[in-house]
Amino acid sequence: MRCYSEMNPKILVFLLVASLQICSIAARTDIDDVAAVKALKGMWENTPPSWEGQDPCGDQWDGIKCINSRVNSIQLSSMGLKGQLSGYISDLQELQTIDLSYNKDLGGPLPTSIGSLKKLENLIMVGCGFFGPIPDSIGSLQQLVFLSLNSNKFSGQIPPSIGNLSQLFWLDLTDNKLEGPIPISTGTTPGLDMLIKTKHFHLGKNQLSGRIPPELFSSDMRLKHVLFDSNKLTGSIPSTLGLVQTLEVVRLDRNSLTGPVPSNLNKLTNVSDLFLSNNKLSGPLPNLTGMNILSYLDMSNNSFDASNFPPWISTLQSLTTLVMENTQLQGQIPTRFFSLPYLQTVDLSNNTLNGTLDIGTSYRDRLQLIDLRNNLIAEYSPIPGQKQVEVILVNNLVCKETGVSADYCTIPRPNSSNVSLPNNCEPIPCRSNQISSPKCKCAYPYTGLLVFIAPSFSVLDNKTNYILLVQQLMDSFSSKQLPVDSVSISNQRKDPFSYLELKLEVFPSNQDHFNRSVISQIAFVLSNANFNPTKPFGPYFFHGDSYQYFAGEATGSNNSLNTSIIIGAVAGGFALVLLLLLAGVYAYHQKKRAERATERNNPFAHWDSTQSSGAGVPQLKGARCFSFEELKKYTSNFSEANNIGSGGYGKVYRGILPSGELIAIKRAQQISLQGGLEFKTEIELLSRVHHKNLVSLLGFCFDQGEQMLIYEFVPNGSLRDSLSGKSGTRLDWIRRLKIALGSARGLAYLHELANPPIIHRDIKTTNILLDECLNAKVADFGLSKLMGDTEKGHVTTQVKGTMGYLDPEYYMTQLLTEKSDVYSFGVVMLELLTARKPIERGKYIVREVKMAMDRKKDLYNLHEFLDPGIGLETTLKGLNKFVDLALECVKESGADRPKMGEVVKEIEDILQLAGLNPNNESASTSASYEEAAKGSPRHPYSKDSFDYSGAFPPSKIQPQ
Repeated sequence: MRCYSEMNPKILVFLLVASLQICSIAARTDIDDVAAVKALKGMWENTPPSWEGQDPCGDQWDGIKCINSRVNSIQLSSMGLKGQLSGYISDLQELQTIDLSYNKDLGGPLPTSIGSLKKLENLIMVGCGFFGPIPDSIGSLQQLVFLSLNSNKFSGQIPPSIGNLSQLFWLDLTDNKLEGPIPISTGTTPGLDMLIKTKHFHLGKNQLSGRIPPELFSSDMRLKHVLFDSNKLTGSIPSTLGLVQTLEVVRLDRNSLTGPVPSNLNKLTNVSDLFLSNNKLSGPLPNLTGMNILSYLDMSNNSFDASNFPPWISTLQSLTTLVMENTQLQGQIPTRFFSLPYLQTVDLSNNTLNGTLDIGTSYRDRLQLIDLRNNLIAEYSPIPGQKQVEVILVNNLVCKETGVSADYCTIPRPNSSNVSLPNNCEPIPCRSNQISSPKCKCAYPYTGLLVFIAPSFSVLDNKTNYILLVQQLMDSFSSKQLPVDSVSISNQRKDPFSYLELKLEVFPSNQDHFNRSVISQIAFVLSNANFNPTKPFGPYFFHGDSYQYFAGEATGSNNSLNTSIIIGAVAGGFALVLLLLLAGVYAYHQKKRAERATERNNPFAHWDSTQSSGAGVPQLKGARCFSFEELKKYTSNFSEANNIGSGGYGKVYRGILPSGELIAIKRAQQISLQGGLEFKTEIELLSRVHHKNLVSLLGFCFDQGEQMLIYEFVPNGSLRDSLSGKSGTRLDWIRRLKIALGSARGLAYLHELANPPIIHRDIKTTNILLDECLNAKVADFGLSKLMGDTEKGHVTTQVKGTMGYLDPEYYMTQLLTEKSDVYSFGVVMLELLTARKPIERGKYIVREVKMAMDRKKDLYNLHEFLDPGIGLETTLKGLNKFVDLALECVKESGADRPKMGEVVKEIEDILQLAGLNPNNESASTSASYEEAAKGSPRHPYSKDSFDYSGAFPPSKIQPQ
């Protein structure tokens, strides 16, 4: 072997550079970003094979793009990802783009922590499985330009905070389950009317209700698309819509809009597509004179006043399609109408048009269909030798009374609208799953459904249009330098919403597969409106399929081989060996540093199921793992000065994070550590539910034999503390109603919006906390159960809960249902009225109230039971209804009790009766018990269940 001094200088330089690169590899990605991306990986299945090693940026993980060692883009469209979006995504503080579209098995709730991504510009999650409310925190993304959450399962209302997104260009929430009104600003809250730079309001195919607020539109706006179709909107079309003169497409069809169409609608001279059909519009037909770009007009199925065929229609020189079915038209159609130069389709069926149908001789070749079925046309004579237009006159006088058997007196069979675009070659046979491209090359194309919301044409077999579309697609891919060889479109059809659907196939260039990077880029072009088709196609969205045929999947073999070569070469010289040793030490320390950062964000690292009562690793959604040493520091070594509560489980301490945020730390004592399953349950449940009336879990500690839960700090203690006078807070009647409403809303969320539903199983006043504004927050999920089988409607389980609040039906049958929580909540309602514990001196509050109540007397004869602090000197509006509702909740049979959603509605009505808006928001655990003995259980609240002191039979229920 040659000695060091004899080695080629070029080889030495190469080896030195390679060695220095080893030093930098471990530090190429910011360690916090490494931890966050690995947390995402931990929540997902089917991540790309390249997602190995410690360095997402340096190892070039597919779908991850970096700038200066920070992750700034995640693009993983059509990858077949499964799982949920981890709340740790908020740690990627340099992130500018998230595109996870077309992963249908990627879902769950959108974490509220996403609002922390202050540099995010593109949030695109089209065609996934996300559900639950869109978090209000999304309004904190001040740099957001594209917000595309269409084709998911989002529910609840549109967050008003979206109005804060002053840079927003594109808002697409189409095809979800959103409900409630369209939010507008009120002076104290934002709304969509503030989005004056936004050009796209795509809100169709939801369940939005209420009127379209006139305040939504103004002349300052630059909107191009207003797509509100297929909702439950009511009221009239606001005249302010006519102020937005930049509009190009307006879809208000398939709602329940009423009243006349605003007369100033014809000011929208840039509109090419206007859909007002399938509403309850009345009054005269609007005069659209001056809308010279209008090409597609659909006003069918409304209740307009009867009128002759409007003369202004014949002035619309760009019109291609007129649909006015069932609009009370009468009289004769003027011949000059059919000479409009671009006219293709006319549907005037189900009216009372009469006289002679004369389409003249000057109509153009584009005219293909005139549908006049179910009118009163008396005469029609096609001119021999002219191009035959398809005319339908079924159920007109010309067919009924004359007995004519002409083609126009029959309903034609629908023709296949599939168009074969011209190829310059003969298609060739391909092996399994491959498809012959338009250039006759066998390959695995990327496929999906291209959906146009308002195409400005109605004839689906027009080859010219589709050739234009293919060219525009190719131009768009070419401008991004994507290796696309050709594009095919087929299977064109109109869906029930009048959307045009096309099957799209994109073929690779120079090989028969795409790689992951290219698939993400193609999908991004189609989801981020980089592809911007010109008329006649207009606004669209794309549903991509998962791609199964990736080429050239990266493995770690090349990196390992290169490293081996470098190490072998460096072994030739002593100096380089020493350099490598130094580099190895440095890399080792950097690796350990990254692992520590990952471990901080990976709460599973030390979870030992054998020491946790068999409880498997928790499946978290946003909770952080704290070390024992951190919590010691935050609580001054768990000092007594920070002890703010205690119970059978242990103690609760107040702590202060370095950010200054107050936290509450629930620390289990050693004798309670056997409850690993309950500990795991509370972590999982609290980390996956997010509601303003539920206590938020910030994290947990499973370190050094400790079990601790870290919550948001709720400063005013429990409802029991306030009712007992311990906290010094006086609760008047209105405040008690608001607390009842907040608690009910939190429970209703668990029962009806969580997926799967959750039964709390330990509702009581010590588990309802009050924040600084005395808003209620439901806490303590240690006994909660998931309702995995919603069809069965119950869970068979050991009886657990707190005596006095425990549902008798559950106690007797061991069948737990959501109505068990309803019973407990009914007891809480009675406690709000009386401030008494459920069981005092052997007397059970439910039975005592039922016995004393007399509906014929003032305050139902409950004067002696009502808490004086409730304000007996004032009028307690709604008290009787509140008592009735409480007693409905504590009925013996669960089937007779209301659902929590119904309870919420009733309390809202009571608040309104008291003269308050229920939406105006301003203004720990005691021992649990389980059945320990077999045999036939007695009713838990029968008289023989109590002795004088209020104790219960120890043979039946014991403290856990």
